[in-house]
Amino acid sequence: QVQLVESGGGLVQPGGSLRLSCAASGRTVSDYAMGWFRQTPGKEREFVGRIDISGTYTDYADSVKGRFTISRDNAKNTMFLQMGSLKPEDTAVYYCAACLSATRLRVGAPDFWGQGTQVTVSS
Repeated sequence: QVQLVESGGGLVQPGGSLRLSCAASGRTVSDYAMGWFRQTPGKEREFVGRIDISGTYTDYADSVKGRFTISRDNAKNTMFLQMGSLKPEDTAVYYCAACLSATRLRVGAPDFWGQGTQVTVSS
């Protein structure tokens, strides 16, 4: 089992920045690809981005490419989502996820989910 806990959400103005963290505990998280998803009321959870085991490879949804950056620190069992140039449409609950399969992670079927953290972009 892997437990994931997100933090860092909050209210930010359009154009601002925010950094989310995902702290993992349990099994060695360095065995898992990790990623971020987000969800707004009435909509399906959508892929934001993912990072491979080593932290070398990342890929992102087109809607956040160039504005968001994912990184991880395996020594601290933590993944990060640096969000910049935030827009109101980025408002959502953000979830981190971990998966032994990067492919299953990409399609939103990870092995583990966090509980989510709210990000609100508003003036």
